[in-house]
Amino acid sequence: MLSRKQQVYMVSLAVVGVLVAAAVPLASMQSGGAGPPAKERHYYVAIDEVEWDYAPFGYDPITGEPFGDAENVFVAPGPDRIGSVYLKALYREYMDATFTTLKPRPPEWEHLGALGPLVRAEVGDTIVVHAKNNARFDFSFHPHGVFYDKNSEGAPYSDRTDLKADDTIPPGGTHTYVWPVPERAGPGPMDGSSVMWMYHSHVDEPGDTNAGLIGPIVITGKGMGGVDLVPTDVDREFVTMFTVFDENRSPYIDYNIITHIGGKYATSPSQREALKADDDFIESNLMHSINGFVFGNLDLNDLTMYVGERVRWYLLGMGTEVDLHTPHWHGQTVLWAGMRTDIIELLPASMKVADMEPDNPGIWLYHCHVNDHIDAGMIARFQVMP
Repeated sequence: MLSRKQQVYMVSLAVVGVLVAAAVPLASMQSGGAGPPAKERHYYVAIDEVEWDYAPFGYDPITGEPFGDAENVFVAPGPDRIGSVYLKALYREYMDATFTTLKPRPPEWEHLGALGPLVRAEVGDTIVVHAKNNARFDFSFHPHGVFYDKNSEGAPYSDRTDLKADDTIPPGGTHTYVWPVPERAGPGPMDGSSVMWMYHSHVDEPGDTNAGLIGPIVITGKGMGGVDLVPTDVDREFVTMFTVFDENRSPYIDYNIITHIGGKYATSPSQREALKADDDFIESNLMHSINGFVFGNLDLNDLTMYVGERVRWYLLGMGTEVDLHTPHWHGQTVLWAGMRTDIIELLPASMKVADMEPDNPGIWLYHCHVNDHIDAGMIARFQVMP
């Protein structure tokens, strides 16, 4: 006779088997059932290794001055400092499954910076991500909010299934992720016409996201998506991610030390380990960024709008316990969850949507209001044209 513990275990196995077998019909049912055929939205996204510059302008556009001592703590290279350029792993969109030609990023999405390509769909659609890993480490794609079977979850852990090919994509490998978009992935009763989710790598989640593997998903309500799925009641959209990229936690930290500092650190592992334990070095690799830019290096022209436009801001927070962010728009206000405000609170993995109707032309600050984060460069500007 089976013990109580054995009975529970056998029942749990049976439940998992039923869920896996029923996943596709369930997704179909949640996506609208017998209605019009859902559209498949195909994306070809590779994980590429990219030399990323957090400060490509080479100065501070907020002040118009060269970087000073405070800024150079983070952006200046030196005999024991990496500087502003790091090798990162980033999601990048390609034209097709050959992954030979990058898909040009539309001008209105240049502000995404280090973020992966915008993946968007309407309730009832199915997102199909054709993924390739061009990096040297195992990575994956894990989505939030949308529906996924066990073969499209992108997270390795013991889940009592044999569907593990999606868990990690090895270097040079490929996988196709299928994410149906049921009603519960779209706007809720208190939302507007669209909501934001995200996708990120989940093999070593802290290391993978600090390497740069994060991107946005925008889901529009059924019938609310216009041209290119932009909500019909919105004129302009922006996605901004506030996070302290901890390059010390990136799997590329040794490469970046060897390549961008070199010298004894390239030839002596013990010297390299000593450097990685140095508090000042650790601090220098904490990049307080908005979309992967520090000290105003997110191009003002990429955050430009016009008076009277209906502007939707999708806000994303990532990171660890220091990532308590409060994005603040100078000169304008937004509506968030029915509340009028000019500051919104973000915790790690927060996803929030705010609507703005700019009424005050000019160039305005957009920054995290945490004092330490201002000092460390989590600051940008946006522009409202007459």
